[in-house]
Amino acid sequence: MKAVQIALLLAAGLGVSSHTLADEALAKAKNCMSCHTVDKKLVGPSYKEVAAKYKGDAGAVDKLAAKVKAGGKGTWGEIPMPPNNVTPEEAKKLVTWILSLK
Repeated sequence: MKAVQIALLLAAGLGVSSHTLADEALAKAKNCMSCHTVDKKLVGPSYKEVAAKYKGDAGAVDKLAAKVKAGGKGTWGEIPMPPNNVTPEEAKKLVTWILSLK
């Protein structure tokens, strides 16, 4: 029985890891990583900074997904974020991943 529990925990961990990697892969595929990194400011804020700023904001996914799609300016400084060629679903997937970072 203990072996089954360990196997289930390992499988759950692998599922989370592959999901996280898949979302990071989407960020790379959509060129988001040209201006952002996970943990350091580049042109735009790090994804961890974004996650910290919007922690606890129930409307953050929709609000930020709209910004990813349309672009924005002013929240993080003077350099604007251009509109991105993503579907609404991809934008939500990216934002959900970003907000999950700690």
